[in-house]
Amino acid sequence: MAFTVIRTTWAEHEAALRHIRDTVFVQEQHVPEALEWDGADEESVHFIALDEQHNAIGCIRLLPSGQISRLSVLEQHRNQGIGKALLIAAEEEARARDMREIFLHAQTHATSFYENCGFSVTGGIFVEADIPHRQMFKELSAA
Repeated sequence: MAFTVIRTTWAEHEAALRHIRDTVFVQEQHVPEALEWDGADEESVHFIALDEQHNAIGCIRLLPSGQISRLSVLEQHRNQGIGKALLIAAEEEARARDMREIFLHAQTHATSFYENCGFSVTGGIFVEADIPHRQMFKELSAA
């Protein structure tokens, strides 16, 4: 399946970002809306994956702290490399901003995905939104 990843802002693509994250996190995973809409979107850099018809099918954000979060892909588009492409886009943005390290809170079932992308687990399991997570980080080399 062909797709593209674009860099965007919350102001520019709020509706599409909300749709993807509401579908994946709020509806599928039952994350409370108060936790999902945490007030950090306006200060974050966002990336959206678009299919050939320019429909938004996945997203991710990079916070100023270097945290990558809200990686989500609509169910019918999973396991096609979209998540990895989004993660790479966020990582490249962090590198362009001279960040030396990025980190994320991975759902435990996804830690191997992130390990395959060069992230390392730091610390034990903790619970966010009733979902077990592990903190993971990745050192970035200069571009």
